[in-house]
Amino acid sequence: MGARKLSGISAVFPCYNDGGTIASMVIAARAVLSRLADDFEIVVVDDGSHDYAPLVLEQLQALVPELKVVRHPHNGGYGAALRTGFAAACKDFVFYTDGDAQYDPRDLERLVDALEPGVDVVNGFKVGRGDPFHRRLAGAMYNAAARWLFHLPVRDVDCDFRLMRRALLAGIELTASSGAICVELVKKLHLAGARFAEVPVRHYPRPYGRSQFFRVGRILATFRDLLRLRRELSGHEGPAPEAERVGVRQLPHGE
Repeated sequence: MGARKLSGISAVFPCYNDGGTIASMVIAARAVLSRLADDFEIVVVDDGSHDYAPLVLEQLQALVPELKVVRHPHNGGYGAALRTGFAAACKDFVFYTDGDAQYDPRDLERLVDALEPGVDVVNGFKVGRGDPFHRRLAGAMYNAAARWLFHLPVRDVDCDFRLMRRALLAGIELTASSGAICVELVKKLHLAGARFAEVPVRHYPRPYGRSQFFRVGRILATFRDLLRLRRELSGHEGPAPEAERVGVRQLPHGE
């Protein structure tokens, strides 16, 4: 693993009150990207943070020349931050994950290794999810419901660890501002004919701050977006004929 090297990768991190983790994510991403791509950039979207994340990012810009920071004046939601990050990305491939350090940027090597000819999207799926029981249960229920409602081609739509060809990403229109953007992204890529591969990625307990999803307003916004997306795609129930899941990788022995 790790032998494949790409022409260019944009790594996108949405950041909301991740002052305690975003620096480690950027630095770890820079280290792995330098091995995986001839050209890369790191895009962090500060979605109206009110902790010390903006200060951390300002100092990081002086240390990491590949870092591009985009700031929202107010919190617009997870989907809004991702849409801004995708619009700012300019390399051939786009990778994204969260800024809260529950995923390990080094697992990007597994995604790149699975990006064989004919694969457009490599989707991670969590192993050993590092969340409390109630979050694991809620996540499993949400994932099962989303896969059933939208006929998704991946086992873990809620795993925010994805590598995509930017040309394909640029051809779809994303509108969700909530966490429902993950369902919208996967479904619209699927309808556009994307071929998916899947690899397991590690998942860790949150080391700083608290999840923004498990709040009444966020949950309601997500379900509103899912209902709107369901209505929007009502005439496109099945996948595009050429779209398929092309492979599932396993963890190396002992991991």
